Amino acid sequence: MNTPSLAILTDSTCDIPADLAAKHHIHIIPQIIIWGDQTYQDRVELSPSDFYQRLKEDQKHPSTTQPSPVDFETKYQEIFDQGAEELLVLTVSGALSGTFQLASRVAENFDRPVRVVDSRGPTMSLGWQVLAAARAREEGLGTDQILQEITRVRENLAQYVYLDTLKYLHKGGRIGTAARWIGGMLNFKPLVTINHQAGTVEAAGRARTRVKGLELLWERFFGSFQDPQNLRVAVLHGNVPDQAQALADRIAREIQPRELLINMTGPVLGVNTGPGALALCGYPASPA
Repeated sequence: MNTPSLAILTDSTCDIPADLAAKHHIHIIPQIIIWGDQTYQDRVELSPSDFYQRLKEDQKHPSTTQPSPVDFETKYQEIFDQGAEELLVLTVSGALSGTFQLASRVAENFDRPVRVVDSRGPTMSLGWQVLAAARAREEGLGTDQILQEITRVRENLAQYVYLDTLKYLHKGGRIGTAARWIGGMLNFKPLVTINHQAGTVEAAGRARTRVKGLELLWERFFGSFQDPQNLRVAVLHGNVPDQAQALADRIAREIQPRELLINMTGPVLGVNTGPGALALCGYPASPA
């Protein structure tokens, strides 16, 4: 396998299915979960399914942190040692994590060309931008054109997340403006969205039941697009694969998107969204 001259690196919050990451030669640096006196590499030493099971049973609540400067420097060097001539790094929103700032500082002091992009989103908001970059690279586009494609995707993204409860966002400290909008009504089923300009979590609605909450998720997400055809859509879930599949089946039947992915939200983001969460994230694909 030939190493692309432009390598692409992202962090593990991207939630890109592993087969797609491998297919498109995407490098991933794991974020870190801290649980009591133990630390785990996201999706490497702690699988999503094991994480959600423990989250329901363990009275201790986990926290998260970004990789260390040494981790980034080592990863950068490893990628260049494999034959890359240039490195493009896309990270989770800088408003939600220190990963972008850290990756940028390491890049500034690195002796090879490294560009770092703040995706201004988590999970597949980041993942779709990474995949767009990889696909543009495969089409032979140059770095500046790839950066333009990343911007185009980000400006057209919509992401909505249904939560069974706000308590995990409260505990994780990532509730953003949703705290002011929803207040203390923790018995409601909240819907939050990602502001892809600010990179923050914002309130988008609430429902009294899960059924109504998931219908609101559908309405708000697909209502974001003037024409819900030709979409690339990802269904993310907090260890409820059957419900995620049912939602994906409905999307395939009623919307017939250009691309449809399903994946379990990883541990680092699951700390904030909790078990039972369901999310839709996507954007209009460019014309075929």
